[in-house]
Amino acid sequence: GPAAGLAVIVLNAITDLGGYEIFLVAVVLAGIFQIIMGILKAGVIGYYFPSSVIKGMLCAIGIMIFVQQIPLALGFTGQMELDRIDFSNLHDEVTLGVIVITLISLLILLVWDGFLAKKHNIFKLLPGPLVAVATGIILYLVLGESGEFALHPAQLVSVPIPNDLDSFIAQFTLPDFSALGNKAVYITAITIAVVASLETLLSVEATDKLDPLKRQTPTSHELISQGIGNSLSGLIGGLPITQVIVRSSANVMSGGLSKLSAIVHGILLLLSVILIPRLLNMIPQAVLASVLLIIGYKLANPKRFIEMYKLGKEHF
Repeated sequence: GPAAGLAVIVLNAITDLGGYEIFLVAVVLAGIFQIIMGILKAGVIGYYFPSSVIKGMLCAIGIMIFVQQIPLALGFTGQMELDRIDFSNLHDEVTLGVIVITLISLLILLVWDGFLAKKHNIFKLLPGPLVAVATGIILYLVLGESGEFALHPAQLVSVPIPNDLDSFIAQFTLPDFSALGNKAVYITAITIAVVASLETLLSVEATDKLDPLKRQTPTSHELISQGIGNSLSGLIGGLPITQVIVRSSANVMSGGLSKLSAIVHGILLLLSVILIPRLLNMIPQAVLASVLLIIGYKLANPKRFIEMYKLGKEHF
């Protein structure tokens, strides 16, 4: 999926433009716009962002992430939107098995990062979310597909399962370049390019502060590289990409020191959807919701609001 800051834009764009293939044209164009921005050295704008803007954006993303996971964490089987939940019959809406998995996953994540990782280095090598995912698969198999605690197929991850190379290649979607005459496509492309670039520059500034080697990312070079990536992504049916502070910080915390870690990340994702899609489809969405609940809380930590309040009303 797209980065959190782009999620709403992407959803609305696909709906408003009238088709995914048309939206892909906007992604390709957004990449080209980013390349132009990079050539024009527009990356320097990243050095002028007030820290309150960065923290406000991260808090907003955190709140959005947190709220959107609540239905998945409770196991709603109907329309998973908070404003459509019948709270008067809550016991009829939730799934007990999902709640059990959510609570166990949250316990693992909190204990792993908050206690075990601080006690011994071996727990730092194995990420807590990976342990939670593995536990979630085991719990799904134990709970079975029938009974009070059983999970519905809609409550599991759903990754397409290719039967052979041809069916895998058939999953790629090509842009409909006949939409190049549509003005709305260009407006969407500019919106994606600007928001993706701003989110990237904000993440760059935050990531550089985390870098143990205290290196400084060449921001305009980053925009050019990302523009190439977005154009290629759009050409094969992918969503727009951007640097993300959550994954970037996880990368740094795990000891990543070069761009090789991002390349390996991509290779592992590709191999996973090719080689183990059936295993991925055993992962309860409640586990991923639990991971995102923790991430959302960390991004929108109440301490951040108190910190900004103490800095002055303008920052707050």
